[in-house]
Amino acid sequence: MKENTYQTPCGTIHYWSNILSLDEITLVFLPGLTADHRLFDKQIDCFEGKHNIIVWDAPAHASSWPFQFNFDLFDKTKWLNRILEKEEITKPVIIGQSMGGYVGQVYAQLYPNQLTGFISIDSAPLQREYVTAVELWLLKRMEPVYAHYPWKFLLKSGTEGVATSDYGRNLMREMMLVYDGNQKRYAQIAGHGFRILAEAMEKNLPYELTCPALLICGTQDHAGSCIRYNKAWHRNTKIPLKWIEGAGHNSNTDKPELINSLIEKFLSTI
Repeated sequence: MKENTYQTPCGTIHYWSNILSLDEITLVFLPGLTADHRLFDKQIDCFEGKHNIIVWDAPAHASSWPFQFNFDLFDKTKWLNRILEKEEITKPVIIGQSMGGYVGQVYAQLYPNQLTGFISIDSAPLQREYVTAVELWLLKRMEPVYAHYPWKFLLKSGTEGVATSDYGRNLMREMMLVYDGNQKRYAQIAGHGFRILAEAMEKNLPYELTCPALLICGTQDHAGSCIRYNKAWHRNTKIPLKWIEGAGHNSNTDKPELINSLIEKFLSTI
């Protein structure tokens, strides 16, 4: 994987790519909030050499720092598209975990004819109808919670709350330790991320997925109401939903072999 950069008005985005052929599909891995490109290490190990791959540290995350927090989810998605244009990618399959899945849905809204496929891993629908007014209110007010919560307990809950496996928990701990000693930055990243998510929901746009799609969710995913959201998402759209038994919110780190096989099967159908 080759490290690259893309300059935005708010800062520099770092991303990694391995492009084998411009005629082939490209797996675009988008990590969730506060995670970085390492979240998909097991997927990259599996697919590198088989498919084109791009994965980023999202704006303000890990290597993509310093970064100003005056962007929204649509800016973020437009930067992703410019990265794909820069790399001459024409057949992207977005595989987004949690917040990465929301970016994928905004991409579908902005560039409906450009997505070859979409896989949601422990994410949720972006349409306004799925969330309550209280949930939106809370999403906009999370930064002080992360800023004032004792760091050692935040580190514990942040690792044990998103994964059930030792590998998944240790990896999340490593990614959180990027912000060790700078809890303010961590709180800004989390608070800003939840806020722009709420703002995107409030736009009340269709966020329709017209490309082949797959929903994946861990049966032990207790991050917010992911399980409830995915049940409703599947029921309303008929998009296939695969439950990952025993996996948490980062199911691709808890059951990587199973997730990889689902991705491979999905790719064979498009």
